[in-house]
Amino acid sequence: MTLQNKIIRLMKVKSIITPSIEIRKCVNFLKKYLLNHWYLKSLILGISGGQDSTLTGKLCQIAAKELRKETKNKKYQFLAIRMPYGNQHDEEDCKDSINFIKPDQIIYVNIKNAVLNSEKSLKIAGIEISDYIKGNEKSRERMKVQYSIAAVKKGIVVGSGHAAELVTGFFTKYGDNATDINPISRLNKRQGRLLLKFLKCPPHLYLKNPTADLEDKHPQKPDESVLGVTYNEIDDYLEGKKINDLSKKRIEKLYLQTKHKRKKPVTQ
Repeated sequence: MTLQNKIIRLMKVKSIITPSIEIRKCVNFLKKYLLNHWYLKSLILGISGGQDSTLTGKLCQIAAKELRKETKNKKYQFLAIRMPYGNQHDEEDCKDSINFIKPDQIIYVNIKNAVLNSEKSLKIAGIEISDYIKGNEKSRERMKVQYSIAAVKKGIVVGSGHAAELVTGFFTKYGDNATDINPISRLNKRQGRLLLKFLKCPPHLYLKNPTADLEDKHPQKPDESVLGVTYNEIDDYLEGKKINDLSKKRIEKLYLQTKHKRKKPVTQ
């Protein structure tokens, strides 16, 4: 078995999907988890204004609405968490995302002071962090916020990571990947767009240039400039298609280099 085939099997990516079927699978997945854990009543997700959180947020809202109807229990809720670092560059997109999702509740927490205080505390201890490391601090702070809210609201934290990010390790370890459940992990980037198009999402939210937007010195830095390969190439690779050798080697190098990020803590 080639490494490409091994990765495809591990990531569970299909070469062809039907959006309506995948949406139903995602929604049922979320509903089943909550129903199997009767004490949990809410889905918690950070909304950034990008494709992935917009899609996952809409799936969460559909799941919560269906659960309320099917169980006659109004406690089932989807909570959209806005967590900008100061002023967000794509604030209008965030508002459009929220308007599309129509969450049951919106909670706004600005993480800037918390991140700056953490940076200051490290500096006092003699640890100077780079702008890149500070970006990871932002991601972990956002996850900390979501888990605090989940503890209060009897909820689970939902992830929005997809297969194209997972295969390349393009996430913060114990940051945006540290979630309870991830309904879109088996989808690649273009498949996520297909689901949003089917759900009649405003096109600019899924056609925008993907960015993690974590670095102060490089705001809105495109993901693809960091990855060194395009999402279209990653998606083709995950769908079993042939891509140029340089891109294939880059994807497989990223996969092997970031294996530790996809593993559980090592124990004896």
